[in-house]
Amino acid sequence: MSDRTGRGNRWGLAVVGLVLAVLGGLTLARGLGGFSARAAGTPVVDAGVRSWFAANSPWIWWAVTAVALVVALLGLRWLFAQGRGEALGSYRIERGAAGVTDLSASGMAEAVAADVARSPAVLSADAGLAGRSGRPEVRLRVVADERWPMSELSEHLSRVALPHMRDALEADRVPAVARVSLEPSPAPQRVVR
Repeated sequence: MSDRTGRGNRWGLAVVGLVLAVLGGLTLARGLGGFSARAAGTPVVDAGVRSWFAANSPWIWWAVTAVALVVALLGLRWLFAQGRGEALGSYRIERGAAGVTDLSASGMAEAVAADVARSPAVLSADAGLAGRSGRPEVRLRVVADERWPMSELSEHLSRVALPHMRDALEADRVPAVARVSLEPSPAPQRVVR
């Protein structure tokens, strides 16, 4: 997820949360008699509200439907944006008079995963390159042996796998996120003859 999308998600969720918290607080205050003791015992949808809806019918229902559709479409757009991948197809390393050098993002990801899997603490590894061609990001999914210390995996990533990747991409800085899950190592297979 890009920084812009993540920032938009945080702001959107903060605004929705704030509006819902304010509405919930006002409803709670009304129910506890915070505005007046008489208001606490009366329903929110009283005869005045019902008569206003009856007087403004049918256009009010068209307005309610339009607002509901806009909210539903915004919700669907947000939901689809969450699932949209930002995977790179290729990464341009060099452009010059001699031509253009492109790396396959999937090939680079496989090389990074293989480099990570060389650590004795790693049971399996998978990687993906995301972001923009000028600013790639690496996403690692690592299954580590729970018997090994995490320092072994951390040291292997910081001293071997990530420097190799930066060298291959000819970049000084490449952000990386690693999701690590711990599992017991598989039992050794015994062959009986």
